[in-house]
Amino acid sequence: MSSWKLFKLKFNRNLVHFGELGIGLESTSERARSDTLFSAWVSVYARLFGKEAVEELLQDFTTNQSEPPFRLSSTFIYRQREGETIYYLSRPLERPINYPKEDFDFSKEYKKLNYLPLEIWHRWYQGQGWKDSDAQELIAKTKGNVTGDLDKAGTFDYGKAFESGKMPKIAVDRTTRATNLYHTGFVKYYENSGLYFIVEFSKPEFENKFLTVLNFLGDEGIGGERSSGAGQFKIEPELNSNWTKILECSGNNAHSIISLFWDDSLKKDFVQNASYELQKRGGWVASSPSGSQRRRQSVQMFTEGSVFPVKPTGKLANVTPDGFTTHQVYRSGISLSLPIKVQSE
Repeated sequence: MSSWKLFKLKFNRNLVHFGELGIGLESTSERARSDTLFSAWVSVYARLFGKEAVEELLQDFTTNQSEPPFRLSSTFIYRQREGETIYYLSRPLERPINYPKEDFDFSKEYKKLNYLPLEIWHRWYQGQGWKDSDAQELIAKTKGNVTGDLDKAGTFDYGKAFESGKMPKIAVDRTTRATNLYHTGFVKYYENSGLYFIVEFSKPEFENKFLTVLNFLGDEGIGGERSSGAGQFKIEPELNSNWTKILECSGNNAHSIISLFWDDSLKKDFVQNASYELQKRGGWVASSPSGSQRRRQSVQMFTEGSVFPVKPTGKLANVTPDGFTTHQVYRSGISLSLPIKVQSE
């Protein structure tokens, strides 16, 4: 029987840099995707337990695709407000139950809600669904006068958890000693805000080892610019009753992923009956101890919020660069999803 854990990542005053493919050093995302988190965790696991141990672990993920040692979500924003914690989740790419056919007056405001607080996410996609007052509140939002259930739940406060900025840095040429000024994007989380992610363990006995590695990763940092001290965090395990009702929802007819998802053996009808977005994932691999850097092969992955009629499982994608023989390189497309209810056509 699987078990679930939620981990808060508390960065305090530490900055973070989560680069996305193709946007350069000057830009950064406010959160880390599941494949980034998985790669960072496995890298630390390899250093702590050795090459044979990590190869055995990756083999376990490859051969036991239906029940890998664990599945983890992408990281998402949380924000504490007046003694309560607001957890944000990607809005599923399907309309909520009872969503009106005529939405001209508020559709733009609805589409801006890329992330929903857990309370609204649960009501829209697992509970009673859309209410007429939601439409009226979004219409009021277009006029700058907001009050109601959406506002009280923190629906419009996502951007209040963090701020983005740029930091000037200097690169020095190793040969000529010439200098070059450039800027790197950073994200700073406000006090009582940060990131969280969810893990489903198929082997509960693996939890302690996972936590040991995660603590070590917190000291090392996650994301880019770690040599400047970016990305360091402390963890806080938690999983309250609000999450229990999310995980144990019944009567669902679809699944919305809260991680990236990749599978090279999907059937045509699986995709035809889905609502999804794709994102190209790439990056670099640094091979220790040689320190050589090679660009990993890129893959297209389904993004968080994509909705499928059946529960997706996902796989590890082999992204080993051509001619790279030091070790195999994988990117995690192993999915984690939540049950939801969507309107029938």
